[in-house]
Amino acid sequence: MEGNERWVSGDLQHPDRDPNRRQFVAQEQEPFGAILSCIDSRVPPELLFDTGLGDLYVMRTGGVTVGPVVTGSVEYGPMTSGTPLVVVLGHQRCGAVKAAYKSLRDGKSLPGSLQAIVKALQPAYDQAAQEGGTDRVETMARAQVKLTAADLRSNQDLAPLVAKGALAVVGAYYSLDTGKVEVLAGAPS
Repeated sequence: MEGNERWVSGDLQHPDRDPNRRQFVAQEQEPFGAILSCIDSRVPPELLFDTGLGDLYVMRTGGVTVGPVVTGSVEYGPMTSGTPLVVVLGHQRCGAVKAAYKSLRDGKSLPGSLQAIVKALQPAYDQAAQEGGTDRVETMARAQVKLTAADLRSNQDLAPLVAKGALAVVGAYYSLDTGKVEVLAGAPS
């Protein structure tokens, strides 16, 4: 979050981004966090947290949707090297969520494999419909973050790490307007 504060203020340090760091991590890595973020080009985790080489495992999917390969990728750091933090990072004005929302609302399938994203976002759509609000797409995007973080937190392999305090799985939301990341759920106490 300190890196995000630097991003918001423009007082960037650009840590761990030089040939010395490249050499240091060339043989081995020990990232302090794993980020599951959206594919959106406006939401690059390494930049908005002001991090560098070897600092983060980063997985990106449309609408922060998950499946077995993505879940395995998220599990990799905590289960192999003790990475203590997983952040599920949704964002404002998510195109994948907006497309899925319209598809579900209108009962029209999206082409190709995009329909798999729609199917994965169905629970968030249902939750947004229950919650209501003035902007259902934003409500759905926030719901998706919370649902995905909760699913990962209760995952059979990650849950024991969470229970013993070795892992935090945090849901967060990025504002395109301000650059600020807001923690929605799962912040360690």
